[in-house]
This record gives sequence, structure tokens and C-alpha cells, in this order.
Amino acid sequence: MKEPALSDEEVARPAAPNTLEGTQPDGTPARGAHEPPEKDITDGGPDMVQFLDGEGRRVPVTEVSSPYAAYLDDLDDEALKGMLRDLILVRRFDAEGFALQRQGELGLWPSLLGQEAAQVGAGRAMRPQDYAFPGYREHGVAWCKGVPPENLLGMFRGVNHGGWDSGEHNFHLYTIVIGNQMLHGVGYAMGVQFDGDYATGDPERDTAVMAFTGDGGTAQGDYNEALVFAAVKNAPVVFFVQNNHWAISQPNDKQFTVPPYRRADGFGFPGVRVDGNDVIASYAVSRAALERARSGGGPTLIEAFTYRMGAHTTSDDPTKYRISAEVDIWKKKDPIDRMRKYLLAEGIVDDDWLAAVEEEADELARRIRHACQTMPDPPHEEMFTYVYAEQHRLVEREAAEFAAYQAGFEDEGER
Repeated sequence: MKEPALSDEEVARPAAPNTLEGTQPDGTPARGAHEPPEKDITDGGPDMVQFLDGEGRRVPVTEVSSPYAAYLDDLDDEALKGMLRDLILVRRFDAEGFALQRQGELGLWPSLLGQEAAQVGAGRAMRPQDYAFPGYREHGVAWCKGVPPENLLGMFRGVNHGGWDSGEHNFHLYTIVIGNQMLHGVGYAMGVQFDGDYATGDPERDTAVMAFTGDGGTAQGDYNEALVFAAVKNAPVVFFVQNNHWAISQPNDKQFTVPPYRRADGFGFPGVRVDGNDVIASYAVSRAALERARSGGGPTLIEAFTYRMGAHTTSDDPTKYRISAEVDIWKKKDPIDRMRKYLLAEGIVDDDWLAAVEEEADELARRIRHACQTMPDPPHEEMFTYVYAEQHRLVEREAAEFAAYQAGFEDEGER
């Protein structure tokens, strides 16, 4: 079927290399530009749980959202302020990561721009003992689980394979293989079952697992196998799918005909769609799913309906496949603007408080920039150190051969 043509205005407008336009710099249409559909693409439909609309106004509780409304009672003013602070700081960290990559300090950076509310809401719903299995874009969840931002940068700088203790933070190392972490999450959840660390009624012991992926990850075999095992074992796991509408360059309508949350029915456990740009809705739905898992109720699939405002990674150019009109529509429902408007209207924050958080964000940016630029290069021999939990003869032999190889260069320099 022939794609609808761009308007004369869009075709005539040239696009700079780093702008989100649907035309090439010479004014010709972008390759495979995906026109926004006629309907409101930000509308998640009647099944979507939402408590704040795009303008930051509380919406009436509906039959769909009523099972989750009670969890908002636990959010006092300080908790709400903390969520907005998280959103602002996480976005600033993400922007600094993008800038550092553009300056040649990082090899790659996957931005979470636009997805902050989905991640912060889920992260804040987790208890300390709950274990998270991320993909490679879950910077907001990492923040909520206490992983220092500098440690995330080290991985993308190439000085380590994941510079944080996953056992300390209950936040697994980033997984680059799409969807692979979903199986890891189910396996860990089965381990929780074997250890009896769920359904005891002890709030400090009962544990749930959250495994994160995107809409593109739902097409992977590992993802679907994970859902099968979780269902059969009734594992205490929550699958958190961030539907950001683009699997690199593939839009939703080229990926699936049934949305992720509805596919949970086929596996025999509940699925729910939440407004991924509404941080308190993400929190409430995640709280409910995690409590269900911890109490022995089994898995839940959450689809966070959101949008990837930036590129897939810094190696991607979204001007080749989507047009600015689509991005502009989603900008009007920015998750941070939404929460800021709500808290200002409620008198929970004021301009002075917001200015103080912006100063904190500036300091965070300075700190992580300095940390990134001063990270020492790892010694070459370290690549052999953590291959196995214990020493291994083959690795020891390879390490010795590598040391001899390096020594050869030193001998040449002495001649």
C-alpha cells in the first residue's frame, strides 16, 4: 500500500542532521517516513489506567483505574515531590549521557527521553529486596534502585562490563541482547520460589522480580518463552513492557496486531495498560502487580503506553523514518511537564523549590561529567579476571600468553 505523501510544507522544510524531522537535508522525504495515523496516537484507549491527563489535571477514577486508586493514598506531599525530583534529575543525567557521547567520551548512549515517568513510577513501587532485570535503557529504574549514575556511564565508556554490584542494588547488569533479560528475570523469580522468599506475609522478606523490555522485545522468542515459564510456574514476576511506539525504525503497526497487555490473556495471567507518561499511574499499577507477585498470586504483564522522544541510540537517525509532527504531538504530553503542572496547581511545590532542583540537576551534570572524563582505563589483564567465579586453567593460560605478548612490546622498546 502506498504511503500517504508528506505535505508541501513538510517536503519543503530541510532537516538538520540531529533534528526530528521527516525530510532529508535536501528537502526530500525521509526514507520510510511513517505518517502519524489520523486518530490521536497518544490515546491509549478506554483500557488505559490514568490518573493525570496531559495537562496535569486529575482525571475521574473509572472502572478501569479504581483497583489501583487506593495506592495513591500512600503518596504524601513529600513522596510526590520526590517523584518529580527523580524525573528531573534522571532526565538531566540522560541528557548529559547523550552530550558525553557526542563529545567522544562514550561509545554509545541509549536515551530514555520521554520514558522517565514509566520507569520512575515502577522503580519507586519496588521494595529494596525486589530485583530488577533491565534492558539497556532503564536509567530511571537504576536511579530508583540506588545505582550511581557514574557506574552506568562506565559501561558505555567501555571501562567495565557493568560497574555496579547487582547484589547490592538488586539491579541486574544491563542486557544488550533484546528480550534476553526476561528469561533471566523468570529464572530468578523461580529461585525466589525455591528459597521460599515469597507469600510468607513478611514485608521485608517477600520478594518480587520486575523484568523490563520495550515493545520491540515482545517479538523475541526469549520474551515469549519467559511468559510461558512464568505462567506455568506461577512465578513472582512482573513483566514491564515500555511501549514507546518504535522498535528502532519499526512502528507499532508493523510489529503487532494485538497490543502487549492483551496478549497476557493467552498465557493465562493478567495484563494491564497504564499511561506511561503518568508517573503516579505507573507507580500505582506497579505496586499492585508487585504485591500480587509477592503474595503468591503469580505474574502480571504491564504495558506502559509511552513514547521514545529521542533516537533509539546515538547511532540511530530517526529523521530517516519518522516525522516531526508525530514527536510534536507527544511533546504536549511530556511526563515531567505533566507532573510539574499538577504539583504547582496543588500547591505542593513552588518556583523556589523547582529552582533548587534545577540547581541540583546542574550539579549532578557537573559531577558525572567530571567522573566520566577522569575514569581510568582498565588494565588489560582484567579481561581475564571475572570470566569464571573461580580460577580456570584455560583462562590462566590465556592470561599468561597475553602477558608474554605485551612483554614483547616492552622488549622491543628497550632495543
